[in-house]
Amino acid sequence: MIFPEKFKKGDMVALVSPSSPITKEEANSCKNLVENMGYKVKMGKCAYKSVHGYSAGLGKERAEELNQMFRDNEVKAIWCIRGGDTSSHVMDKIDSSVIRNCPKIFVGYSDITNLHVYFNQKCDLVTFHGPMVKSNMLHSYDDFTRASFYKALNMKDELILENPKGESFQVMKEGTAEGTIVGGNLSLLVSMIGTPYEVDTCGKILFIEDVDEDVRRLDRMMYQLKYSNKLQDAAGIILGDFTNCINESDINYSVINMFKDVLVDYDKPVMYNIKSGHCFPMSTIPLGTKCTINTMLKLIKFNK
Repeated sequence: MIFPEKFKKGDMVALVSPSSPITKEEANSCKNLVENMGYKVKMGKCAYKSVHGYSAGLGKERAEELNQMFRDNEVKAIWCIRGGDTSSHVMDKIDSSVIRNCPKIFVGYSDITNLHVYFNQKCDLVTFHGPMVKSNMLHSYDDFTRASFYKALNMKDELILENPKGESFQVMKEGTAEGTIVGGNLSLLVSMIGTPYEVDTCGKILFIEDVDEDVRRLDRMMYQLKYSNKLQDAAGIILGDFTNCINESDINYSVINMFKDVLVDYDKPVMYNIKSGHCFPMSTIPLGTKCTINTMLKLIKFNK
């Protein structure tokens, strides 16, 4: 796997919108924010576009913009402004040879999961499941999120994943496992099964998270992972934050209860309460790195 070069204050950051749109005012605020952090900014044109109210430009426009930002020698990092919907429109238009030959820091989560899987599997590029500019930095950029983000981007040979103070990792299934960390948003991972862009979990550590989904829908998604052998193939599983995921039909049967039932027959380590996903604060995960899980030590570790 290719770990992208580190970057420093004064370097150029590209701000892109591969999914849903934002307002022009929000785009300008994002640009000003990142400049005030000490970076130069190159704004993607799709940050100022809206198609049908839910896409930041046509799929071919967003894909070509990603290709251009990776080609651009001035750009050292590419940060997604937000997630949303329709990153699927760009998948067949990305130039994998450009990404592979011009590796850069790439950051996002949620709908950006499609791009993480693509860049990890087809381009051998380590990417970062981390905060987005409009979603996390513009109004809610807390000290823990900021520190975790920069620790991941600047990791040396090893990175120990941490939770915010007072939040400990929990163990659902005991054991140890080692493998490449893959995954992201559960809804997105499930939506790509059966396509050329589905996640490969064989011998890997599967990370999943989600937001605003009823437990019964998450239950269905987990069974799709089960029947497509994604759970069986994985060496271990870590469950991120499932923000606002409740069971309206039975408040006593929580999302964690559901996961315990779905995963009961698997003989592999499972840890949960990892504060990464649609949560504040959030930790950054370097997808594509080698991940070690040790439930006895409640340890999650990444290595280049």
